[in-house]
Amino acid sequence: MIEIDGSYLEGGGQILRTAVSLSAVTGQPCKIFNIRKGRPNPGLKAQHLNAIETVARLCNGKLKGNKIGSTTIEFYPGEITGGKFSVDIGTAGSITLLLQTIIPPAIYTKKEIEIEIRGGTNVMWSPSIDYFRHVFCNFLDRMGVYVKIDVQKRGFYPRGGGVVRFREVPGQRLKKLSITERGKFKRIDIWSVCSKDLKGRRVAERQIEGFKKVLSYTEHEHSLYTDTLSTGSCIHAHAHFENTKLGADFIGSPGMPAEDVGMECAKILKDEMNSGATLDRWMGDQIIPYMALAGGGEFSASEITNHAKTNMWVTEKFLPVKFEVNGNIISCKKM
Repeated sequence: MIEIDGSYLEGGGQILRTAVSLSAVTGQPCKIFNIRKGRPNPGLKAQHLNAIETVARLCNGKLKGNKIGSTTIEFYPGEITGGKFSVDIGTAGSITLLLQTIIPPAIYTKKEIEIEIRGGTNVMWSPSIDYFRHVFCNFLDRMGVYVKIDVQKRGFYPRGGGVVRFREVPGQRLKKLSITERGKFKRIDIWSVCSKDLKGRRVAERQIEGFKKVLSYTEHEHSLYTDTLSTGSCIHAHAHFENTKLGADFIGSPGMPAEDVGMECAKILKDEMNSGATLDRWMGDQIIPYMALAGGGEFSASEITNHAKTNMWVTEKFLPVKFEVNGNIISCKKM
């Protein structure tokens, strides 16, 4: 059994998600202890519990210690089969973090997977569903794996209520991804998403106006007002280059002018663009397990985050690969 110290480096839920995901893929049981030890409320929260229980359903696995607040779990994976079912994270638990956990084993399913997930689509401390669709899924597609993400309803904090349908077909295989040069800059696309009650104040449009005060060379601009259980707003933007995409999100908060929300998103994206890196800092940590499963690859990241370092550390425990960091360049090779 592979034992993982959940307090390592960033010490958050990322360790749990990556470990259980790769355990399902490789068939190696794992024990994770000190789960979220450094957090104000240590142990499993609802979104973590839903993520690992969903993986267990995908592979007919068994869990021990799977309850709210637990700081130790054991996971015994079975055969990855797939199927059709639904998951309710509750309130505004992040849908994209659950998707991060289930996609690696879903790649190896023997039959089609369809999952309806309820929770938060645009919430703090996680990629927005817009980043996930337009940036993360873009790189997954380039690696030979296509997933369908259908956003039925948006969910903001605190009530959530978002609905996303995820589908993946069997028989797909990952291939290596190496991006060492960006190529020429092409354009920036923006998605500004708000609850319908903010339409009278033109919040979605004003977020875009604020964004363009910092980065004016946009091409596709999308303003969306939608029925939600909670008032909320989010802006996502990504920059297209010949060989890559760089993305950024920013979530609106009460009392913050819409223009400022847009400007903050643009500042983040501008920093990513000025870094010269081929992947933004979030993609730089999310791509790690897929590189290892594909058997290698190389990219540069705007920042080597603790999330990225943690993911490399966990991934090397399950797969015969070695990651190397040279400056802001991460490479992966088979051992």
